[in-house]
Amino acid sequence: MWAAGRFTVDAPLILGEAAEKRSRVQSVELKDGKTGPLVFVAVRHVLSQRGGTCIDEVQNIVYREAPSAPTAMAPGEPAAQGAFERSLVPDALLLFRFSALTYNGHRIHYDRDYATREEFYPGLVVHGPLQATLLLDLLAHGCPGRTVRSFSFRAVRPVIDGRPLALAGRVNGDRAELWTRDAEGFICMKAEAELA
Repeated sequence: MWAAGRFTVDAPLILGEAAEKRSRVQSVELKDGKTGPLVFVAVRHVLSQRGGTCIDEVQNIVYREAPSAPTAMAPGEPAAQGAFERSLVPDALLLFRFSALTYNGHRIHYDRDYATREEFYPGLVVHGPLQATLLLDLLAHGCPGRTVRSFSFRAVRPVIDGRPLALAGRVNGDRAELWTRDAEGFICMKAEAELA
């Protein structure tokens, strides 16, 4: 699972200009979680043009053993109302398209039978990076004319398709706090942005 990530923007990418992406595994850590052993992998991606870094990103991926039985969702942290909000109901078509766009072949996002019978989720799982992208879009509309200098996000609770999902945020000076809220009122993703 792509559970968290962060990036900084040193310079804008120029459309039509050749770009280079270099990726490397930054770290691998084995930890014990509530559901068993977890492997945390940090992958660093650097995008550059004309010899200079444009975007520096770290992608945090978590690997776990396949579940053998259903487990109850952990109690969540109640989410507050945001200064600006938008809501949507993620559906199978949106998740399939995002999977295709990002070359994400994990079946929990588009194969309902697999997600419910093999991984024991109550439905399809909404991608963490999709939630992060939606939060960035919310920020762009909530703060028109502002540029994102850095952004970080962390998934804290699964989001299931077919249920309302709120996108919320507030800005204090050059810092933005963003989050997603599920139908039960719990935080599913936390994010922060620094605005230029």
